[in-house]
Amino acid sequence: MERRPRILVVEDEDNIAVALDYLMTREGYDHDRVASGADALPRIRSTHPDLVLLDVMLPEVSGYEICEGIRMDPTLADVKVLMMTARGSAIERRKGLALGADGFISKPFELKDLREEVRRLLSAGA
Repeated sequence: MERRPRILVVEDEDNIAVALDYLMTREGYDHDRVASGADALPRIRSTHPDLVLLDVMLPEVSGYEICEGIRMDPTLADVKVLMMTARGSAIERRKGLALGADGFISKPFELKDLREEVRRLLSAGA
């Protein structure tokens, strides 16, 4: 039996997290959520997800710092990072990609777009 992809959602807004939870469940992914930036890296290291859905604006530690932390850890080299930001500016995107994000999606997003981006990133690692 094929292992289901594991996704960690790092999102402090409950309403968005609930929508993501619904989508991940429907798509058949194993998923988990942390609501604060400070909890993200320890959880990523302990669970080693296939993909991290990472909000940029988080309490305590920003999504950029978390992305950088993932990329600086050689044991997490295969973890994909999809950053979510409310500000879809080119500067934000460039910064995220420069820090090693694999993809970028602007909030509010269509669930269909997010689903396609998640599938793209997971299949890229396969």
